[in-house]
Amino acid sequence: MKSKENIKEEPSPRLIAVNQLLQLDRASRSFYSDETLPIRAQRDHRLVKEYIQGIMRQRRWLDFVIDHYYSGDLKKIETKLLWILRLGVYDLLMLRTPAHAAINEAVELAKKEVRAGAGKLANGILRTVDRNRDSLPDPSGLDEIERMGVTYSHPDWLVKRWIDRYGDDVQKLLEWNNSRPVYSVRINTSKITIDHFKNTLDKDGMEWEDGLYLKDFVRVPQLQPLLRGGYLTKGLCAVQDESAGLVVHLLDPQPGEFVVDACAAPGGKTLYCASLMDNTGELLALDVQEERLNKLRRVQQAYNADWVSLAPLDVRTAQIKTKVDRLLLDVPCTGLGVLSKRADLRWRRTAEDLKTIVNIQRDLLSAAAHWIKPGGYLVYSTCTIAPEENEEQIEFFLEKNPQYEIEPASFGKGMVSPDGYLTTVPHVHKIDGAFAAKLKRKAD
Repeated sequence: MKSKENIKEEPSPRLIAVNQLLQLDRASRSFYSDETLPIRAQRDHRLVKEYIQGIMRQRRWLDFVIDHYYSGDLKKIETKLLWILRLGVYDLLMLRTPAHAAINEAVELAKKEVRAGAGKLANGILRTVDRNRDSLPDPSGLDEIERMGVTYSHPDWLVKRWIDRYGDDVQKLLEWNNSRPVYSVRINTSKITIDHFKNTLDKDGMEWEDGLYLKDFVRVPQLQPLLRGGYLTKGLCAVQDESAGLVVHLLDPQPGEFVVDACAAPGGKTLYCASLMDNTGELLALDVQEERLNKLRRVQQAYNADWVSLAPLDVRTAQIKTKVDRLLLDVPCTGLGVLSKRADLRWRRTAEDLKTIVNIQRDLLSAAAHWIKPGGYLVYSTCTIAPEENEEQIEFFLEKNPQYEIEPASFGKGMVSPDGYLTTVPHVHKIDGAFAAKLKRKAD
């Protein structure tokens, strides 16, 4: 029999969440995924995910509440203690966890993970918040941008940009970003028919509804049932937003063609291209980071896409002997169209980031233009709603490259701009925000 000293206590869901939030806040990019959670119980898994996503979404509003009841300078408080306080307030006000449980858990975390006195501080703040549930601090006295930023937990620079662009609709966009995401799943028709897949979901008792725009997509409220049922490991479906699927349809890869996905990782669009090409022709997936490309390599066989070639190359420096029929350039971007799923991005991005990333996108687009044969197509796409990364990039490109012209998109339901670009806006189309332009190289 093992002694108590040799039994390693498994960390609580709250401690896991706090530690993940700390790392997520410090990381250069989001690392969180279902696979990173060191916990087996599905109930605890869901709770950890709820804390991480919910606290990231409500971060500014939580800080506004905490700051009101904290007598010191919140900017000087220990970072880990601040995350514990955010978790405690989220527990009390958003999850409606019984006060004695929410406060006690946060206080114990503060004692063990920060210092003894931190527990006393956490206890005082959280009990005060609990007593004032019906009279919490009100941001209505702030100016419009700050008020909306606090109320909907977004940075001021984003609120200002979107007020200028969307006017009265800005509240709908902010609310969308704070809503619980509905996940889209693409059915891998190279392995299973659409009807068979839907019947299997019904047989397994899973909730689903038809995709909004594409017949081989369904929408599900949770991904865990699909993971537990082995749907992803068997390659029956892939987690992919319909906006990404629309981009691939705009590319319209055909069987027998030479197609390149130039910024491929993690590979969702590559796999969709493979399926639409009936696994014939030549499909080359490139990415500068081989580690990210390896994620695609590990699932190729499961998705009947082991015929796809992968190479850790940069389209800006790589040489190609044969011009391609179609090239997808899904460039790195600010991700401002996916904030409902990636709440952390709103706190990572700054207005200055736009200048840097725009230059990278411009260089990638300029380089990719040399890969296309006369009569071929180049699709430039992003998952952002910033004009600098979208429409303005294409306008600049066409000025410099008169051998290209716009091939207008033909999707319905208001997703095509007057210039012929695919544009989806989250609160309007109920999918991720995305942009794509199809550029045709004129025949020589």
